[in-house]
Amino acid sequence: MSREKGIRLVLWSVALTFLAVGLWHGDPRQVFAKAVRVCMECIGIG
Repeated sequence: MSREKGIRLVLWSVALTFLAVGLWHGDPRQVFAKAVRVCMECIGIG
Protein backbone atom coordinates (compact mmCIF):
# COMPACT_ATOMS: atom_id res chain seq x y z
CA MET A 1 0.00 0.00 0.00
CA SER A 2 1.41 3.36 -0.96
CA ARG A 3 1.61 6.24 1.46
CA GLU A 4 -1.11 8.16 -0.40
CA LYS A 5 -3.54 5.23 -0.22
CA GLY A 6 -2.80 4.84 3.49
CA ILE A 7 -3.55 8.50 4.15
CA ARG A 8 -6.72 8.26 2.09
CA LEU A 9 -7.87 5.22 4.07
CA VAL A 10 -7.22 6.97 7.39
CA LEU A 11 -9.12 10.09 6.29
CA TRP A 12 -12.10 8.04 5.10
CA SER A 13 -12.11 6.15 8.41
CA VAL A 14 -12.08 9.39 10.40
CA ALA A 15 -14.86 10.88 8.24
CA LEU A 16 -17.09 7.82 8.65
CA THR A 17 -16.45 7.77 12.39
CA PHE A 18 -17.48 11.43 12.72
CA LEU A 19 -20.55 10.78 10.58
CA ALA A 20 -21.57 7.86 12.78
CA VAL A 21 -21.05 9.88 15.98
CA GLY A 22 -23.13 12.75 14.58
CA LEU A 23 -25.97 10.41 13.66
CA TRP A 24 -25.77 8.78 17.09
CA HIS A 25 -26.19 12.16 18.81
CA GLY A 26 -29.19 13.18 16.66
CA ASP A 27 -27.49 16.00 14.75
CA PRO A 28 -29.59 15.64 11.57
CA ARG A 29 -32.73 16.45 13.58
CA GLN A 30 -31.11 19.59 15.02
CA VAL A 31 -29.85 20.76 11.63
CA PHE A 32 -33.27 20.25 10.06
CA ALA A 33 -34.98 22.16 12.90
CA LYS A 34 -32.57 25.09 12.49
CA ALA A 35 -33.09 25.11 8.72
CA VAL A 36 -36.85 25.25 9.17
CA ARG A 37 -36.51 28.17 11.59
CA VAL A 38 -34.27 30.10 9.19
CA CYS A 39 -36.69 29.52 6.29
CA MET A 40 -39.66 30.62 8.37
CA GLU A 41 -37.84 33.81 9.35
CA CYS A 42 -36.87 34.53 5.73
CA ILE A 43 -40.44 34.39 4.46
CA GLY A 44 -41.78 36.20 7.52
CA ILE A 45 -43.93 33.49 9.11
CA GLY A 46 -41.92 32.79 12.26
